Amino acid sequence: MTFAIPGFDYQRVPVTDDVTLNVAVGGTGSPVVLLHGFPQTHLMWRHVAGDLATDHTVICPDLRGYGASDKPAARDVDTYSKRTMAADIVTLAGTLGHERFALAGHDRGALVAIRAGLDHPGTISHLAILDVLPTLDMWDILHGSSAAVAFHLYLMAQPPGLPEQMITASADAFFGYFLDLWARDPGAIPADVRAEYLRASRDAVDSIVADYRASAGIDIDHDRADRSAGNRLRMPVTVVQQDWGAALGYDAAALWHTWAAELEHHTTSVGHFMAEETPAEIIGVLRTLLAR
Repeated sequence: MTFAIPGFDYQRVPVTDDVTLNVAVGGTGSPVVLLHGFPQTHLMWRHVAGDLATDHTVICPDLRGYGASDKPAARDVDTYSKRTMAADIVTLAGTLGHERFALAGHDRGALVAIRAGLDHPGTISHLAILDVLPTLDMWDILHGSSAAVAFHLYLMAQPPGLPEQMITASADAFFGYFLDLWARDPGAIPADVRAEYLRASRDAVDSIVADYRASAGIDIDHDRADRSAGNRLRMPVTVVQQDWGAALGYDAAALWHTWAAELEHHTTSVGHFMAEETPAEIIGVLRTLLAR
């Protein structure tokens, strides 16, 4: 593999009858699973993973539909639901010998991590969420002209066909737009890594769109059911995000407290790709969480 986390071993692990995940594993000690965001792969954790691997077993998969993992056709609304993707991660960890593990996710991976925490509370020991809101709250908060910042959510929420055609026709420009816009330090994603993210995304348009489309449908239903039932995250939770509360007019910490009782909430001044832009900050946050 040309692009790899130094010192990590790579393997392909089946998680369902038709989905095998590409995963990098390194270190020894209590297990930590790191889930990547959009439009990235597991490589976004390359700085953080090596540090954590000095005293933890660190597991960095490509999510289903991304990177070198399998990309099944979206047969139904569940194929790319966060519930299904969370089950992938629990199965992956179990296959590797870990029935209980800490979990950190960024962006799309954070949505998978939230769902894993809600669906598998006895399995997730600690939970770190980087720069997202729970799906249900995200759609409630976006409104009026402020929703323009999330135009891609609305595009990929449309029925199958047109979004895939439009993105495929200009894939590098589409995915590259977010890599450029969301990074306050563009140098944090070197040219070769950026090119790898674009290549991986270009090869996964249908599955990426299916992932986002699920977040405009079935994922909302799952979140709403949890809220109605009073289901909350039971493990220690740390949230790190840009100050979207100030930007979009809501109390971010209060919102998160409705989902997690044992919560640490932090805002950061760096860009969206914080694990690449300021890895030392994220390493510190994760190590503090793991010590709780």
